[in-house]
Amino acid sequence: MGESTQPFKILLSKDLSELKQVAGEIIKFAGSEKVWLFEGEIGAGKTTLIKEICKGLGVSENVSSPTFALVNEYLGTNSNSIYHFDFYRLKSETEALDIGSEEYFSSGNICLIEWPSKIESLIPPHHLRISLKVDNNQQRIFHLSKT
Repeated sequence: MGESTQPFKILLSKDLSELKQVAGEIIKFAGSEKVWLFEGEIGAGKTTLIKEICKGLGVSENVSSPTFALVNEYLGTNSNSIYHFDFYRLKSETEALDIGSEEYFSSGNICLIEWPSKIESLIPPHHLRISLKVDNNQQRIFHLSKT
């Protein structure tokens, strides 16, 4: 998988049948980025997209939102750990620190983070940001950017 040199990219999906292709494009665009941030309103499709991305990364187990556990771990290709966070219910960044979020983020493994706005000061400077929006025609718009 080659590393993308583009700083941003926009992808569109009319329905779920196109999500596998979108996930593949995101994986390709991410290159060596390990921290991926997923932003979007409730129901925008963050967890559904993460499920498809995990399939693309070789995860064969069930992928579900870690809303109450805060983090789930999956094994991807070559048994590499993939961490999936959901900080929606977080009341303070201290809760993220208490579960060792900084150690996860610096582990060198892919970290998929839903609701990163809840822990903005803990986000590593280098990351991939994926913003999901649903337009009036129920088309999903994915804005990808690297920092």
